[in-house]
Amino acid sequence: MDLVVRGARVVDGTGGPSYTADVGVHEGRIAAVGRLSGGRETVDAHGLALAPGFVDMHAHSDLALLRDPDHSAKAAQGVTLEVLGQDGLSYAPVDERTLGEVRAAIAGWNGPGDDIDFDWRTVGEYLDRLDRAHGGQGVAVNAAYLVPQGTVRAYALGWDDRPATGAELDRMRRLVADGLAQGAVGLSSGLTYTPGMYATGAELTELCRVVAHYGGYYCPHHRSYGHDALAAYAEMVALAREAGCALHLAHATMNFAENRGRAPELLALLDAALAEGADISLDSYPYTPGCTTLVALLPSWANEGGPEAVLARLRDDAEADRIRHALEVEGADGCHGVPVDWSTIEISGTADPAYGRYVGRRVDGWETARGLLLGDRLAPTVLQHVGDEENVRAIMRHGVHTGGSDGILQGTKPHPRAYGTFPHYLGHYVRELGLLTLEECVAHLAGRPAARLRLADRGLVRVGNRADLVLFDPDTVAAGSTYERPRVLPTGIPHVLIDGRFVVRDGRRTDVLAGRSVRRTARDLR
Repeated sequence: MDLVVRGARVVDGTGGPSYTADVGVHEGRIAAVGRLSGGRETVDAHGLALAPGFVDMHAHSDLALLRDPDHSAKAAQGVTLEVLGQDGLSYAPVDERTLGEVRAAIAGWNGPGDDIDFDWRTVGEYLDRLDRAHGGQGVAVNAAYLVPQGTVRAYALGWDDRPATGAELDRMRRLVADGLAQGAVGLSSGLTYTPGMYATGAELTELCRVVAHYGGYYCPHHRSYGHDALAAYAEMVALAREAGCALHLAHATMNFAENRGRAPELLALLDAALAEGADISLDSYPYTPGCTTLVALLPSWANEGGPEAVLARLRDDAEADRIRHALEVEGADGCHGVPVDWSTIEISGTADPAYGRYVGRRVDGWETARGLLLGDRLAPTVLQHVGDEENVRAIMRHGVHTGGSDGILQGTKPHPRAYGTFPHYLGHYVRELGLLTLEECVAHLAGRPAARLRLADRGLVRVGNRADLVLFDPDTVAAGSTYERPRVLPTGIPHVLIDGRFVVRDGRRTDVLAGRSVRRTARDLR
C-alpha cells in the first residue's frame, strides 16, 4: 500500500452504519478495507471519521479554480469535486460576442476575469483548460460542468425577450449536444436571470430531450423562489417528466414571508412525482440568506439586450423610475415576484474599491441601489435575508437531498456558505441538533451526489473506488466562517485526499494540485 489509514470510523457514504477499519490506498485507489499491515506511509485515524470526499453540487468556482491554485475555500471543507456551470450562465460554449457579454453579466459571481486568459470557446476546451491549469499541474479539486442554458441562448439569439425561431432552437440543441458529448454532465438554467428566463417551457423541454438522450440531468434555478414558488417547482417537474430527463433542483428552498413553513408542500409535490417514477434530486445550503447579484433583482424587461442596455436604462431617469416601480410596488420577476424590502438586501461585495464602504450595509432605498449598479457597472453582490429556518431543516432531511454551497467567492464579505457549508452540516445539524445522523449526512454530501452524476467509482468508501477521502473529527468539526468573518476556514478536518494525494494534511493546505475535469464519457451515457 502507498498509504494505510489506521483505526478510522468509516462512514462509507451509503447511509449504512459506520464501522472501525483500516483503509489502504494504492495508486490513487482504495485498495483494501479491513485490518491491514503497514504501508509505505501510515496515518493514525483513531478518533476520526473517514468519509468519501464531499461533492459540492452547486459551485461558482468556474474562474476561481483557474485563478487560485490554493482554493482552500473548498479543499479545507473536504470538498473533492465541484459542479460548475450553474444557474444557466458560464463561460462555455461561447463566441467572442457572447463571452464578453457573459463576463459582464456575471462579474459579481466570478469577477470580471481580467486576470484570466480566456483561450477556450467550447465546453471541451474549457475542461481541457482546467486540466492544464497552473503550469499543467491541474486544479485544487475535481470539477464537473453543466452546459449553461442562458449562455447557449445568448450565443444562439442574443439577449432578446422573444421566442426562438426553428433555426435558433436547432442551433441551441446542437450546442447542448456538443457540450454533453465533450463531457458535460447536464444542463443548467437560471430562470430568474436573463437571457435564460426568456425561454418558454416548450423551448426548455426540447433542450431537455437532448440532455435525456445523453444520459445527463437538468439543473434549473427555476422561475421563482418567492411568489408562486410551488407553481415554479411544479413547472420544472412536469417539464422534465415530459422530456424524459432526470431533474436536479438547484438550491431548493422556499423563501420570503409568504412561504414560511411551506416546505412540506414542496416535498409532497416531489414525493408524488417520485412515487410515479420521476428521477428527481435536489441540493441546498444550510443557511437562510440567499446570495446573488444586485442587478438580478431587476425585472426581466430591464435586462433585455444585455449588460450595456441595462446600464443605459439605469442612466435614463424615466426608465429608472419604471424599474423602481416594478421592484417596490409590482414585485419584479427578478425578485421572485415579491416587492423588494430593501432592509433585507445587504451589499456583500463590489468590484470597484471606491464602493467598498457599502459592503456589509443594508441598502437604504432605490437611489442607493441605482447608484451602485451604475457606478460599479452591475457588479455588486448581495445577501438577501429572506429565508426560513424551518424550511431549510425540512428540505435537508429529505431522501433525495444533496449538499450544494452555491458559494460565490467574490466580494469583500461573501456569504459564509462559500467557506462553511459542509462542516456546518456536520457540526451544527448533525452534532449539535441531531437533525441527521452522521451516516445520513455523509450519504447526502458524498454518496448520493456521486450517484446523481453517475460516477461509479466515487462517493463511496469501497475497494476499487478513487481515493477521494476526507478525515474529520465528528466531535469538533465546525464551520469557521460567519457573516462577519466569512473567509475563516473550518476546524476539525485534518486530512483531505484526492486520488490518494494529500491536498490538506494536518489541517494545512499542501501544494498538491490533484484536481482534474470529471467528464462523462460515451461509456457513462446509458
